[in-house]
Amino acid sequence: MPNLQFPEVPEPLYVMSQEGYRIATYVWGDDEAPTVIAVHGFASSCKDTWVDTGWVGSLLQAGFRVLGVDQRGHGRSEKPTDPRDYTMPLLVSDIETVLDTYMVDPVLYLGYSLGARVGWHVCADLEHRIERAVLGGIPDGRPLGRLDLDQARAYIAFGTPVTDQATQNYVRLAERVPENSLPALVALAGGMRFGEEELDLGNAPIQPVLVATGTLDAIFEDSKQLASRLPNGTFAEIDKRHHFNAPGSRQFRELGIEFLRRGLDD
Repeated sequence: MPNLQFPEVPEPLYVMSQEGYRIATYVWGDDEAPTVIAVHGFASSCKDTWVDTGWVGSLLQAGFRVLGVDQRGHGRSEKPTDPRDYTMPLLVSDIETVLDTYMVDPVLYLGYSLGARVGWHVCADLEHRIERAVLGGIPDGRPLGRLDLDQARAYIAFGTPVTDQATQNYVRLAERVPENSLPALVALAGGMRFGEEELDLGNAPIQPVLVATGTLDAIFEDSKQLASRLPNGTFAEIDKRHHFNAPGSRQFRELGIEFLRRGLDD
């Protein structure tokens, strides 16, 4: 019998970005069910963040259809190594292209970490296409600003040991997922810094948004501040979780799905 909590990952269906990169997408559930687009964080993948943690299974059991995305540079999507291919507008454009290709409108948005930061801009820029959103572990200020690019590049080029703790954590995370490419991920971290000199995230989404962050996460207080800027925002604490293990929290999953279901009952 199929495992309902941890469904198999189907072969990806590829969507072409505006520059011609292949973006891997995955679909589970009934075509007529409300669609949740699920966008993972840095150095992860749809499988790693949403399938292996039980999110996809729980969303299916709650009556949703799930449209998963491997962001460019991750999973089974293409992995360019030029930082200019990883600006925030391009990551947002990839999500818009997925929505256009699947012709789903409107949808619910589920994002974690980098996927949450992308989601902030998707919700603001495509406000009529996103009904409500769950943004977990949304980073403050410049995405991946804590990663020491010089140390990461020296590690790739020469095997130089990484001494910065935050960079060590990201490198370990990147190497844990077999399909990851460290050069592509370091390029992504560099690309996130283009046009991000200011810490202001720009326009705040107007949809109902749940911001959820682990109580042990270094960005906990900053995430709470971001939630306070949202006209229809709610903040939730994920008890005793840090940035890298919060996606697997049952509490986070239950809070997120309850919030998404609330939109169906409105």
